[in-house]
Amino acid sequence: MKKHFVRIGLGLLLVLVFLGNAAKYYHLPLVERLEAVVYDTRLALTMPRTIDPRIVILDIDEKSLAEKEKGGEGRWPWPRDRLAVLLDKLFDHYKIAIVGFDIVFAERDESSGLKVLQQLAQKELKDVTGFQATLKQLQPQLEYDEIFAAHMRNRPVVLGYAFTRFDGENAKKGALPPAVLPAGTFAGKTINFAVFPGYTSNLNELQKSAASAGHFSLDPDPDGIIRRVPMLAEFDGGYYEPLSLAMVRMIIGGQNIIPGYPADKIWSKNYSGLEWLELGPLRIPVDELVTALIPYRGKHGSFNYISAVDVLNERADPKSLEGKIVLVGTSAPGLLDLRATPVEEVYPGVEVHANMISGMLDRNIKQKPPYVIGAEFVSLVIAGLAMAFLLPLLNPLRSLLVTIVVMLGVLAINVLVFHVGNLVLPLASGLMLISLLFALNMTYGYFVETRGKRQITGLFGQYVPPELVDEMARNPESFSMEGESREMTVLFTDVRGFTTISEGLDPKQLSQLMNEFLTPLTEVIYKHRGTVDKFMGDCIMAFWGAPLADPAHARNGIMAGLEMHEILNKLKPEFRARGWPEIRIGVGLNTGRMSVGNMGSKLRTAYTVMGDAVNLASRLEGITKEYGADVIVGEGTRDAVPEVVFRELDRVRVKGKDEAVAIFEPFGMQGKVDKARLEEIKLYTQFLRLYRAQDWDQAELQLFNLQKQMPGNLLYSQTFVERISYLRANPPGKGWDGAFTFKTK
Repeated sequence: MKKHFVRIGLGLLLVLVFLGNAAKYYHLPLVERLEAVVYDTRLALTMPRTIDPRIVILDIDEKSLAEKEKGGEGRWPWPRDRLAVLLDKLFDHYKIAIVGFDIVFAERDESSGLKVLQQLAQKELKDVTGFQATLKQLQPQLEYDEIFAAHMRNRPVVLGYAFTRFDGENAKKGALPPAVLPAGTFAGKTINFAVFPGYTSNLNELQKSAASAGHFSLDPDPDGIIRRVPMLAEFDGGYYEPLSLAMVRMIIGGQNIIPGYPADKIWSKNYSGLEWLELGPLRIPVDELVTALIPYRGKHGSFNYISAVDVLNERADPKSLEGKIVLVGTSAPGLLDLRATPVEEVYPGVEVHANMISGMLDRNIKQKPPYVIGAEFVSLVIAGLAMAFLLPLLNPLRSLLVTIVVMLGVLAINVLVFHVGNLVLPLASGLMLISLLFALNMTYGYFVETRGKRQITGLFGQYVPPELVDEMARNPESFSMEGESREMTVLFTDVRGFTTISEGLDPKQLSQLMNEFLTPLTEVIYKHRGTVDKFMGDCIMAFWGAPLADPAHARNGIMAGLEMHEILNKLKPEFRARGWPEIRIGVGLNTGRMSVGNMGSKLRTAYTVMGDAVNLASRLEGITKEYGADVIVGEGTRDAVPEVVFRELDRVRVKGKDEAVAIFEPFGMQGKVDKARLEEIKLYTQFLRLYRAQDWDQAELQLFNLQKQMPGNLLYSQTFVERISYLRANPPGKGWDGAFTFKTK
C-alpha cells in the first residue's frame, strides 16, 4: 500500500478540486461548459418530439409582412386598429381560449395621422370651424391605441413586456402590471432572484385593458444558449411573472402564486431554498436562481403555426384554432426574435414560451432544486474516494473495467432520475472526475512506475525471464537487492570434455557452437522461472528463489535440469549436420540456506548467491561424470520435492567438506517414470544396502545383474567395480559410513 501513497494523494487532491467547484467556492469554466453540453445531450435524447395541439402560434411571418398587393399586411408594426380586428377574429370567429402577445407595445401608434391633424387644428386650420368639427367626429376612429385597448377589455388577453439591464435616464418605459408577489415576500430568506433595474413595457391604457401581462426576458446561459426562464424576476422589491406563467394562471382560473419550501421544519430552519411555485393544482419547480428549465418538446415546429394574415382574412381552418391557447409572435428573421437553444441554433423566441406553457400544463418541467448542489457533492465524494483508493491497487485492464462500470453506474442513475423523476442532477463533474482519476493513474503508472520497471529490467533483464521482470515491476516491495539469507536452489551445468571440443574448432565456430547450445539452455532456465547468475566459459550458474520468492524453487530447478538434457538430445542431428561434436553436460543441484544479493567490490557488483550450499552444488556438477549421471542433486533438493522419483547414488565427501552427504539422481515426476527404470532403481537400492554392509560378493553379484540390464552404464561398469575391488583389498572397518571421499573438484 505504501508505494501507492503518491497516487492516492494526487487522486484525493483532484477530488478536493472538484468538491470545491461543487461547493461554489470557485468556478471551473470547463466543468460548467461540459455540464451544459451534457444537459443538452440528455434533453435531446429524451425529448418527446411530438406536436402539442393545445397551443397555436399565430405567426407574423414573411407571408404576413408581404405588401398588401401580394396578400400581406405590410411591414411591422401594423396599425393597432388591425390588431383590434385580429382580436375580434380570434375570439369571435375562431373562438380561441386565450391569447398572449410576445410583443411589447411601448410606443404610441401614430399611423392614423391623428397627430398631424391635431397639429393642423391647433395652427394652420385653427379658425376653420368645419375642420374642427369633422376632426372631433373622426378622432375616435383614429385613436388606434384606444381602439386596440377597447377590443382587449373583458377578454383573456395577456400582454408581454421586457425587463432590461439598462439603468439610465430612460431605463423605465411604459407601465408595469402589478407585481404578483409584493416586496417583503421573501424577507429573511437568501434567494438569488434575477434582479432588473429597468424595463420596457406597454402603454398604460393597453396595460389597464389587458387581463394580465408577463415578461418575456430570457437570459441566456454563459455560452449564449437559452435553457431557462426566470419564473420570478425582481424589480424594485416586487416580483414579476413571465408571459408563460401569466397565461397558465389565467387558463386555470387566476390562481395566486404560493412559494414552495421543503415541508420538514428542521430542514426548513436551516435551508432557505425556494424549490417550487404552487399554482392551484400545479407545482412548478425552480432552481437556485428561481428559474425553470425549458421543457423543449423538439426542434422548431413542435407547435402548429398559422400565419397572422390568414386569420385576418379568415383563411385559417376554424377547427385549428377553436378552444386553443394562442401566442402571437414572429418567426421572421427581420424582426429579431430568434434565439439560440439546446435544440436548434436559430429558434423562434415565441416557441420558447409555448414550450413553457406546455410543460407547466403537463407537469413535466425538470426539477433542479438548490439541494442538488449537496447531491453533487455527495456523489463526487463517493465516486471520487472509491476511485482514488481503488485504481492505484489495480492493473490497467482492471482499472479500465472498474472505471467503465463506475461511469456507467453514475450515468445510468443520472439518466434514470432525469427521464423518470424529472430531476436534473449534475453529471459532467462526476464523469470528468472519474475520467481524470483514470487518466491520472494511467499516466502515473506509465511515466513513474514504468521508469521503475525499466530500472528493474536494466538490472535483472539479462538474468531473469521477462514475466518475472513484470512481476517485480508490479510488486517492487517483494524483492530487495540487499544481501539476505534465503532457502534457495542453485544449479551448475558444465560441458563435459569442453577442452577437447574447443581444440577441434576455430574461434568463429567455437563462438557459434557456444551460442547455439547456451541459448536454449538459458531459455529452459527462464521457462522454469530461474535466474541466470553468470556464464563461466562453458558453464552456467543459475538459482531459484530470488529475486522473487519461489515456493517451488527446488521443483523448478530439477525440471530445468532434466529438460536441458532433452534439449541437447534434440540438437544432436543439427550439430552432426554442421560437423560439430556432440555436446554433453552434467548438472548439479542443491537446496539450502544461502546468501543472495548485490555482492562485489566498489568498482563492480553482481547479483549472486554464496554459501556452503552453493559450493556443494558446484561439486555435485563436477562428480556427475564419475557416476555417468545427467543430473545429481543434494539431500535438501530431494527432501523438498517428494513428488519426483529419485534414486540415491551414493554417499560422498566432496573436496573441501568433511561431512558426508547423500547424493541423488532424479528421473521425473511420480507416475511418469517407466517400469524398467523403477525396477532398476529397486535393484540399485538393494545393491547399495549390500555395498554399505561390506558384503562385497553379494554386492558384486547385484552389480553384475545391473550390468546385464544396462550394459555400458558407467555407474555399473566402472565406478563401483573398481571401488569394490579396492575395498575388498583394503577393508574400511566396522565404523565405515559408506561414503566415498573425492580428492578433486
